[in-house]
Amino acid sequence: MEFQKLIDQAISIRKQYSEKEQSLYGSSWTSEEIALGFVGDVGDLAKLIIAENGKRNIPNSKEKLEHELADCLWSVIVLADLHKISLEKAFLNTMDEIEEHIISG
Repeated sequence: MEFQKLIDQAISIRKQYSEKEQSLYGSSWTSEEIALGFVGDVGDLAKLIIAENGKRNIPNSKEKLEHELADCLWSVIVLADLHKISLEKAFLNTMDEIEEHIISG
């Protein structure tokens, strides 16, 4: 699947969540609230990585890790979109900078 298709699906899901939040709570989550949710997901991700390395007992940790990684990616895509950042361009530029740093050492 192309990365743009992942982005489009993530944005579509966010719009659905936004409509549901509007209906239930009278407003949808702000980017700050989405970022805070992402922080919680990263904490869950860290616990699952620890479990996958044998230092914590979490049943079905591999499947849960797959889910959490996807949740984290969704949050990053949505936050980039909300802040009008081309994630693809930013990623490529950052990788170029890191590679240059490694090479120049």
